Amino acid sequence: MPSTRGATSLAAGQLALELATELPRLGIEPEWKAQQRLWGHPFHPMCSYLASFPAALAHAFIARYSRPGDVVLDPFAGRGTVPLQAGAEGRIGVGNDLNPFAHLLTAAKVEPATPAEARTRLARLRLAWPGAAARWLALGAAIQADPGNGGREPVPSEVALAFHPTTFAQLLYLRDALDLHDHVDRFLAAATTGILHGKSASYLSELMPNTFSMAPRYVRDFAARTGFHSAERDVFRCLGAKLDRLYRAPLPASPGIALLGDARDAGARAAATLRVRGMPDRARLVVTSPPYLRVVKYGYYNWLRTWFLGFDAAAIDATLDDAHHRAPYLVFLRDVLHGLRRALTDDAIVVMVVGDVATDRGRTIHTGMGLAGQVWSEAAAPEGYKLAGVALDEVHAGRKMTKLWGDEAGRATQLDRILVLGATELGRRRALSAAALPIDWTWPPRLRAL
Repeated sequence: MPSTRGATSLAAGQLALELATELPRLGIEPEWKAQQRLWGHPFHPMCSYLASFPAALAHAFIARYSRPGDVVLDPFAGRGTVPLQAGAEGRIGVGNDLNPFAHLLTAAKVEPATPAEARTRLARLRLAWPGAAARWLALGAAIQADPGNGGREPVPSEVALAFHPTTFAQLLYLRDALDLHDHVDRFLAAATTGILHGKSASYLSELMPNTFSMAPRYVRDFAARTGFHSAERDVFRCLGAKLDRLYRAPLPASPGIALLGDARDAGARAAATLRVRGMPDRARLVVTSPPYLRVVKYGYYNWLRTWFLGFDAAAIDATLDDAHHRAPYLVFLRDVLHGLRRALTDDAIVVMVVGDVATDRGRTIHTGMGLAGQVWSEAAAPEGYKLAGVALDEVHAGRKMTKLWGDEAGRATQLDRILVLGATELGRRRALSAAALPIDWTWPPRLRAL
């Protein structure tokens, strides 16, 4: 990964590893673990996303370290947990990600369609379907008979076999009709990704679990071995039911901003966008989880969803460059923290969820342990940040999406260290003084000044 900063020395890395367990502890208990699994706004589970942290964890820091009207930024936003939770609590949530799938999910949540807009658009699509059905049914049949040559563009065979012919035709129709630049269509597209596959009648295909897409080769072999044939599911009915679930609560109290791009210049782009919209242009809080070392390929494990959205899964993984080794990973995070500084208030707090990585696809990673200490000493401290301390969050295999690695579930990432930094000494003191603040876990949370 290119950078203007040189690689850190091996000696410094060894020292950081030794000091990792000596970082001061903050008196923040992981109360988020005691909350219901789907605590928070109904938009959060719009679509599953690998390695995302719970909304309750975001709330624990948003409630402590920001006030209504503050800007809360996440430069690695994933599916938008932090900016959505910030908006639900009356803050201005800004989420950035380099993955176009993640960006779409975040944008759908922080700039959502109203219930009336979404349901009206879905009704129009449903009413137009009978007149268009013959064309799309014929195209769908041709593709399923010959996925590589049956349509205007090649369709992976594992996509073609995942759906009932009628369901597949409706998806082709919806895929063609939705404009991802329109906020209403984008919301419907994001909601559809959440029902493409799963193990119940609310999903359009039961070929795979809803958490992630199984490996394409496995899917083909499984379908051939079991004689899999998908049940017919009406896309419009299933999507309507999904909207009912999403709109169980009012829209977030404050709209937010979704940015697509590199985390290293996310601060500058966030500040510029906020200024254009007449909002405060500096963040008082950053809550983020940088990508773990070598663990997740976000395109590969979402190939069915990326197909529906018109994204290239392989190109996503090539762009994200997830196969970090320790030295370039730390240089990258230093560049990210450097880029954030001008976008932060003087008393800003930066919260980084940094996971230890013990194994990668069964192989031991000796450089993946104690990462929080290394991030502090080799990325944050050189950029002038002040250390408030760490909170510990033990990862339970049953609740972490690393369960996709089977017997390795919960072993790849066993401990998250939540690194809490001040942008200045003022921010560090604020982080320390608010660490013991009692948090209201009622939903929806009460909007009040800290």
